[in-house]
Amino acid sequence: MITDQVPVLLHATDTITHAGVTAALRSRPEIRFADEDSGEPAVVLVIVERLNEQARQLLRSLQCAGHAGVVLVAGEVEDSELLDVVGDGVSAIIRRADATPDTLVRLVKAAAVGEGALPPDLLGRLLSRVSRLQRDVLHPNGWDLAGMSQRETRVLRLVADGFETREIADQLSYSERTVKSILHDITNRFQLRNRAHAVAFAMREGLI
Repeated sequence: MITDQVPVLLHATDTITHAGVTAALRSRPEIRFADEDSGEPAVVLVIVERLNEQARQLLRSLQCAGHAGVVLVAGEVEDSELLDVVGDGVSAIIRRADATPDTLVRLVKAAAVGEGALPPDLLGRLLSRVSRLQRDVLHPNGWDLAGMSQRETRVLRLVADGFETREIADQLSYSERTVKSILHDITNRFQLRNRAHAVAFAMREGLI
């Protein structure tokens, strides 16, 4: 009895593709198709021709649903779409022309354990786009890729070390009002409950 099968949900833009992929993967022992209403964590296999607004809305809704991972099969992905789909929670991308049952199973298994996968040319284009984003937008404004400024990071580190608002203000030569404002901005931006939640979030994400 197979106990390590990956549960998979399939979303395709047309019924013929849905039926074809289902038939091609149903016999694979590494995966099993899950019930949409079961609520179990599953890897979602999304097959689209173009990343139009309907496809983007689907990706965003899947991200909010907290699935184990999302594998995107698309006809083509433009440079301008790469950051968006990664931000929408996609962990693996493959072009439809390159998608075989073997590659789909491999990507599903990788997504199930939190690994990402991109074709080499897409990975290179994504890294190039991230580099331009850092150089042209983030760095000139004092931000990093996590959306934190250097002074926000410094304040959170001192909070994590147990310092009170007044002590943080003294150490950084800020007013207490500025320290409170910085912490308020952080908790609002990342939808955090309080200082303790902000510190836990920053540590979990490797920001401090």
